[in-house]
Amino acid sequence: MTQAMAELKQEITIEPRSYYREAIDKLIRRPAAVISVSILLLLILGAIFAPLLTSYSPIAGNIAVRLVSLGSPDHFLGTDEQGRDMFSRLLYGGRLSLLVGILPVAIATILGTFIGAISGYVKGPLAGLLMRLMDMSYAFPAVILAIGITAALGPGMKNSIIAIAIVFTPPIARVAEGATKQVVVQEYVEAARISGASNIQMVLTQVLPNIIGTVLVYSAGLFGVSIVLGSGLSFLGLGAAPPTPEWGYMLSTLRGSMYVQPVVVALPGFFIFITSIAFNILSDEIHDALDLHEM
Repeated sequence: MTQAMAELKQEITIEPRSYYREAIDKLIRRPAAVISVSILLLLILGAIFAPLLTSYSPIAGNIAVRLVSLGSPDHFLGTDEQGRDMFSRLLYGGRLSLLVGILPVAIATILGTFIGAISGYVKGPLAGLLMRLMDMSYAFPAVILAIGITAALGPGMKNSIIAIAIVFTPPIARVAEGATKQVVVQEYVEAARISGASNIQMVLTQVLPNIIGTVLVYSAGLFGVSIVLGSGLSFLGLGAAPPTPEWGYMLSTLRGSMYVQPVVVALPGFFIFITSIAFNILSDEIHDALDLHEM
């Protein structure tokens, strides 16, 4: 009996590592995954190394060259309504836009996974109370809830990130709780419990390694939504403060020039679109890659 439990514990320690290693190998063989990752890496690297890629300030403008069209010798992506270089604005704007797309999801994943794992494993009145609090957020659409929280906290990127993280935490917690309930009934979990493992050890060594794949697949699908939500808040004046470049805020300031330079005006929207699509495709590819029994 003792030897059998030891074998089960060893299996569950090794299995997640080989599982995710095989999933990564499978992922890098998928063209759609490679393309989406490449697009995201280009956007991230462009935002990080923006000072090396452009000599124009993203803030200083020149009214003499306002709303220059695409293909200009000095501004190949044109200029905005204040004569600021669009290429520079888009690169620097990616810093905040990508940050508000990634950071809230990361925060919500940590909080939601912890809440869901505890609720699914411990059960009882406390777990029920936690999940009822999570369920209250479903009474409001995500966009309305994010706008309401940001408006209550005050405009600004920091408050936008907090608001989006709060919006995403309940659904992630629900996914983590459901996955935990499926894991805790497995034989290897019961074997670890019989061997004397504490609740904390059980959650850290038996539950989390086996639910993290499910949670990450769901969370990956939220990156694109977070990009759109963050840009929407900035578009409404609740996110980035002027003159800081951010894709959603750039759309808001350029909308008055739509009939003058429609292509230039559409550029921030295109970057929001392509980033969101890349995240969504990557999420689908991760979902398929983690299904190792797929033929």
